[in-house]
Amino acid sequence: ARMTLAADPSSIHGAVAAGILGCGPVILGTTEQCAALLLKLHSGSGEVADEIAKLRASGTKIPGFGHPVHRGGDPRAVRILELARERKLGGTYVALAEKVADAIARAPKPLPMNVSMAIAAILLDIGFPPAMTKAIPILARTASLLAHLAEEQVAPVGFHMAHKAEEAVNYVPSATDARS
Repeated sequence: ARMTLAADPSSIHGAVAAGILGCGPVILGTTEQCAALLLKLHSGSGEVADEIAKLRASGTKIPGFGHPVHRGGDPRAVRILELARERKLGGTYVALAEKVADAIARAPKPLPMNVSMAIAAILLDIGFPPAMTKAIPILARTASLLAHLAEEQVAPVGFHMAHKAEEAVNYVPSATDARS
């Protein structure tokens, strides 16, 4: 997004679009996958802990758990669930998410719940269609992109970041480069 704005300073909408297009399950989160897991667990007949154990034994990553920055626990997830409880919004899906968290906490490699699972559970509890659970993270990402781009307009670092990235990467031509 910063590089797009640096390339065309009058195109904040293009820079926001570039930032949104650069999102995926790693950057934007796994809210939609979390919703799918919660729906599957809700419609299943087994115990949540058993279902999670089966998924983990099969090598399946459980969406909504773990975070590269918030390794000891995602404070955003904790706060969002607190707010939901205070406002009496937590229901079936928040309870299911907490059961999943309990099952994962007892696993050999426990991971904390992250914000994606908390958002999915609450949105399902308040009636959001599962396919739209990604809407709130997209909205939040849009707001944060606008803040970064406002900063970029005042103190541009986009080209500096690109230059530092080029310095940090040692280009090694491949066999296909030699043929072109």
